[in-house]
Parts: sequence; structure tokens; C-alpha cells
Amino acid sequence: MAAYRIVQEALTNVVRHAGARSCVVRLALDEALHLEIADDGVGLAAASRAGVGLASMRERAAELGGTCVVEMPPTGGTRVLARLPLPPGPTEAARGVRSLPGGAWARAGRVGARA
Repeated sequence: MAAYRIVQEALTNVVRHAGARSCVVRLALDEALHLEIADDGVGLAAASRAGVGLASMRERAAELGGTCVVEMPPTGGTRVLARLPLPPGPTEAARGVRSLPGGAWARAGRVGARA
């Protein structure tokens, strides 16, 4: 549920604030679920402070022992990167999944690295 809510909040921010033409959501799975939500919008205002939504994304990740960072890549826009540890017990086969159909993009568990 945390992953869904983080993606939902990030997409809400894209629609409300980014002025973006496009947004990409990427998922990868290894020892954790990795999320990347990136847009080509105006980025974060330098003088703005984190709102409730950004804090909520960080708190949801932290509650699970994960992380969530919001950054402005040098190419522009905004990128949300979250890492959510998997609960104990998945099979080794499930943990070995490195990419999703339609475009491998994660290698060795590093979000954003092209295979």
C-alpha cells in the first residue's frame, strides 16, 4: 500500500505543480521494491518548503525501513526515488526478478541504471 500511495502522491504533484508534458513511473524488484517517478516539468521552486505530500511520501517509506528522496535532475523536472524493503519470506525466485516486461531498466538493484 505504501508504494501505491507514494506513486499516487508523486503523480498528484505532477498534475498540480509541475506543468509537465510527460511523466514516467518505473518499478524494479530485487531485495527491495524500487520506485522512480520522473517528470519533465518546472522542478521544485528553490524557495519552496516541503509540503504535506512530500513529507507523507518520506514517512511512508521510513515506516517500512525504506527511503524516499525528491530531487531535481540536472536535465530538469523532478524525480522521486523510493526504496521499500520487501517483507520477510518471498521465495528466492521472486527476489531474483530484476526487471519488468517491456524494458529492463534496473541492474544490480540500482534504480535508473539501464541493463
